[in-house]
Amino acid sequence: MAIPDRAEIIVIGGGIIGCSTAYHLARDHKADVLLLEQGKLTGGSTWHAAGLVGQLRSSASITQVLKYSVDLYKQLADETGLETGWKMTGCLRLATNEDRWTEYKRLATTAQSFGMDMELVSPSEIKAMWPLMDVSDLVGASWLPTDGQASPSDITQSLAKGARMHGAKLVEGVRVTGFVMDGGRITAVETNQGTIACETVVNCGGQWARQIGAMAGINVPLQPVKHQYIITEAIDALSTDAATIRDPDRFTYFKEEVGGLVLGGYEHNPIAWTTGDVPDDFEFQLFDDDWDHFEQHLEHAVARIPVLAQTGVKQMINGPESFTPDGNFILGSAPECSNMYVGAGFNAFGIASGGGAGWVLAQWVVDGEAPMDLWVVDIRRFTDLHEDRDWVCERTLEAYGKHYTIGFPHEEHESGRGRIVSPLYDRLKDHRAVFGAKLGWERPNWFAPEGMEPADVYSMGRQNWFEAVGEEHRLVREAAGIFDQSSFAKYEVSGADAAAALDWICANRVAKPVGRLTYTQLLNSRGGIECDLTVARLAEDLFYVVTGTGFRVHDGAWISDHIPAELDAVLTDVTEAFGTLSLMGPCSRDVLQAVTFDDCSNEGFPFAHVREITIAGHTVRALRITYCGELGWELHVPLAATGDVFDALMEEGKNHGVRPVGYRALEALRLEKGYRAWSSDITPNDNPFEAGLSWAVKLKSEIPFMGQAAAEKAANSVPKKLLAGFTVDNPDIVLLGRETILRNGEFAGYLTSGGYGYTVGKPIGYGYVRAADGVTEDYVRAGSYELVVAQEKVPAQVHLEPLYDPENLRVKA
Repeated sequence: MAIPDRAEIIVIGGGIIGCSTAYHLARDHKADVLLLEQGKLTGGSTWHAAGLVGQLRSSASITQVLKYSVDLYKQLADETGLETGWKMTGCLRLATNEDRWTEYKRLATTAQSFGMDMELVSPSEIKAMWPLMDVSDLVGASWLPTDGQASPSDITQSLAKGARMHGAKLVEGVRVTGFVMDGGRITAVETNQGTIACETVVNCGGQWARQIGAMAGINVPLQPVKHQYIITEAIDALSTDAATIRDPDRFTYFKEEVGGLVLGGYEHNPIAWTTGDVPDDFEFQLFDDDWDHFEQHLEHAVARIPVLAQTGVKQMINGPESFTPDGNFILGSAPECSNMYVGAGFNAFGIASGGGAGWVLAQWVVDGEAPMDLWVVDIRRFTDLHEDRDWVCERTLEAYGKHYTIGFPHEEHESGRGRIVSPLYDRLKDHRAVFGAKLGWERPNWFAPEGMEPADVYSMGRQNWFEAVGEEHRLVREAAGIFDQSSFAKYEVSGADAAAALDWICANRVAKPVGRLTYTQLLNSRGGIECDLTVARLAEDLFYVVTGTGFRVHDGAWISDHIPAELDAVLTDVTEAFGTLSLMGPCSRDVLQAVTFDDCSNEGFPFAHVREITIAGHTVRALRITYCGELGWELHVPLAATGDVFDALMEEGKNHGVRPVGYRALEALRLEKGYRAWSSDITPNDNPFEAGLSWAVKLKSEIPFMGQAAAEKAANSVPKKLLAGFTVDNPDIVLLGRETILRNGEFAGYLTSGGYGYTVGKPIGYGYVRAADGVTEDYVRAGSYELVVAQEKVPAQVHLEPLYDPENLRVKA
């Protein structure tokens, strides 16, 4: 087929993701779609994928995406006439120890929260389902009957046919060689057969997606890893509808195929392919068999299914799969280019994700915003750190190696550490800090007391830092502590129209007098919360915006993308220009006033104000705001002066017992005060009226803002859910999030976050109470509640007000 000279949307890549995206663009949106494949469809990594289809993930939205895949694969053949090889065999996940079993009990609770029917089964039940399996070492297994398997090539060909049926054009043998750019926008795609004008590009290039993105100045942080599996000869007594098996404690997986088994695994010592470019002609190709490396999986497999010792091998598959540094795939609008979208890096579960990923990516392309909370896979979670291919490779290999390890709460990565440190790193280390990492930044999670090793010891119950964090928590409640929050993302918005631009983008009124500070959300077209941040007005034409470390690219891009073109306003990232010290606690004013001549009284420096003050000879941007429910200030210090200011605060703070405090204490403090956390308690799926943040929406003003129509509709209707707090009396209960909420014995939602409140002396969780007929505060209060924690029902109390309020001296439990 000859290529056209233009198309509205060009999809690059003819694997399952590209074909699914083209199919949904054509079917759901009647778009003018052209798909370009450099070789033949499926020729990259799709053709050699193992084809397991699981659905449950820790994110409700991603679980919804994977459930959509299954629903699509069930009926696609009816539409296209091409079979997909879909078989709903169910999946057994095996557990050989109590930590894994606890993980599965939590997983089964998550499944219940997300509306899925997962069972926990005994070794005898497993043996009945899989007679060839040795179950002697098993504690049990999780069983998800709606999981299954499919033929990757068949699904892709069926999607491709469906795309054509709905009007899309798919052309093979056309290689993309570059892009015609106009500033930060693609105007045409250059190929080995000519140039094609377009409005939008969707990069679904699989293992080539990184170098395709690079042609347009876009970073797609992928690492091809060699992934091996074998296909055995037929096995007597193996049922053709045998359940797929994941045996994570032995790092292996199995599925039935033509009477034999596909057998593969995720080893702790994976082998990267290349940190350079993938050769263009590496299509329908494999690497040489590596039996020495695969032997570890064979040993585990034979121990689990002894008949394999007498079973022949038909073929070994050793091919590259694209993995990412955090094990989640990549979707969305590239921050460096206004009209390139990406769907890549599927970490060997592209078949499970393919149908749903194409569905949401197509909607994203058409609407210009994600159709649901897809933060965990959003390309804007990455920063320029991820341009370092060696760092990406090292972190990705760690993520691959942990694919089947037990997911302990609060577990930190070990690779790629020490990349970015604040000026206080050595000082905090001297205070026995135990660091975690966020987007490359080393941040103190907690401080080990003398006599205790400064290191995390992971477990499924209370971890070794629990008491130490409690002491930090009490320090902030009773005296004051200093948090190093230098990793905060920071921006300046400047220009004659900066106030107008931010008032349009922000749901709250931020164009207040100079010296005022505003907490606000940024809303999408559905009224969902895209960003949650603070805006300080430093001058008539200058604002200072502060948001969370992990949201740096996401929030900056959202603001920049939505500044109206006709306004004189510019966003500048100043993250590395300032360190941030948060001085928090009832003694914080005494400490701060002692190190500055500027007035820090309540009259001279009220709450929600910003002032420039001088500390240790340095000009500091002081923001009076708190995330822990105590009197306090964020002190934004020129980076090089951070140490001087810290030393001054610590010296003066000696009289009050002031010490550095870590992020785990901050989390406990914010839970008691009821402050919301973006990406868990508040997301693009939630509006401010559901989240108890209606006071931060300027509906009573006449100032227009993004998401206003949806916000007005929400304000004038009864919500289907309301965010509430929960406590339980048993202090040994560990709440992490995703525990099921029962109201009067019936499902009513799930927790979005959880932890422990050291002041109230109880575990705390937050979650939305849901009801199809609507939820009011009276409805919430009228219920009797339980939480399902690792499959156990625990009585709970519900709260609509903060559990801790120092102004009213109220502590509720």
